Amino acid sequence: MSALQKGPAPEGPIGNGIDVVTFGCRLNTYESEVMRREAESAGLGALEGGAVIFNTCAVTAEAVRQAKQAIRKVRRENPEARIIVTGCAAQTEPQNFVAMDEVDLVLGNEEKLKANSYRALPDFGVNDTEKARVNDIFSVRETASHMVDAIEGRARAFVQVQNGCDHRCTFCIIPYGRGNSRSVPMGAVVEQVKRLAGNGYAEIVLTGVDMTSFGADLPGSPKLGKLVKTILRQVPEVKRLRLSSIDSIEADDELLDAIATEPRLMPHLHLSLQSGDDMILKRMKRRHLRDQSIRFCEDVRKLRPGIVFGADIIAGFPTETEAMFKNSEKIVAECGLTHLHVFPFSPREGTPAARAEREDVKMR
Repeated sequence: MSALQKGPAPEGPIGNGIDVVTFGCRLNTYESEVMRREAESAGLGALEGGAVIFNTCAVTAEAVRQAKQAIRKVRRENPEARIIVTGCAAQTEPQNFVAMDEVDLVLGNEEKLKANSYRALPDFGVNDTEKARVNDIFSVRETASHMVDAIEGRARAFVQVQNGCDHRCTFCIIPYGRGNSRSVPMGAVVEQVKRLAGNGYAEIVLTGVDMTSFGADLPGSPKLGKLVKTILRQVPEVKRLRLSSIDSIEADDELLDAIATEPRLMPHLHLSLQSGDDMILKRMKRRHLRDQSIRFCEDVRKLRPGIVFGADIIAGFPTETEAMFKNSEKIVAECGLTHLHVFPFSPREGTPAARAEREDVKMR
């Protein structure tokens, strides 16, 4: 058995083979497919009792809690299985997973994509007592392209175009889990899209951590709009191309032109807004203000009537007052948002906002 799962852990005994349990973002989903292949190549599928790999998320404390709960459940039901934990939570707080008796191996976000990392188990003759293999993610300078043939259990395929983030929003732990921004070379992205389209995927979703920063580190600094147009031109088999979350302040002119002129580019954008209040946006170290977001939605609707927008919103950021929160409520209508991902503020240890939250609590 070799399975890729999103969210809850497998129910009951898994038998032999590999299960990959994925938490969090679309990039994790894409990487889980790579991980499954690399783990199979390493020989994990032949282990007696099977292996379960947890690809974790660190965006909120709740995401980490759910991963730990799932790990404990799998161990109770599969006492002989090898349990490997990786992903952003493993990268940012490896010691917490090392301390879990249920866990056999902890891998960082770079290590999880390499077959050799999965051989760091006693089953392969490794006597090293070091339970964690987690590199300094900021030492990673490039994002290697990993070709996959399918995304198991998905009708649409995700393709990574970029990883990491150069920005330091005060609430966000993800740069410490993913490192600085690194782009996948444009030719490799196009080749991956061709492969998936050739295998029958009619819809491709481009994904990354800070997708609109794509290309800044590549020769010639191509932008996301150029990549989108190149894919649509060179891969006519793709019937629908979709973008995951973007930062509207970084949307380039070619991307806007593609939105206006390319019918195969889906009329849907998910915006990383986070708040509708200017003071909170400044305290978050976001690079846009509320009026810029509203104007962006208005301008794009003129280019592509009927386009729909979604957005991420954080509620309860430190120092947020009722009036500030009302501004976030109002921006939903002002931007014409049709769907929302709303998160309660979750302090992530080591971020400026976590420190601010402690001070905010003291002052109340």
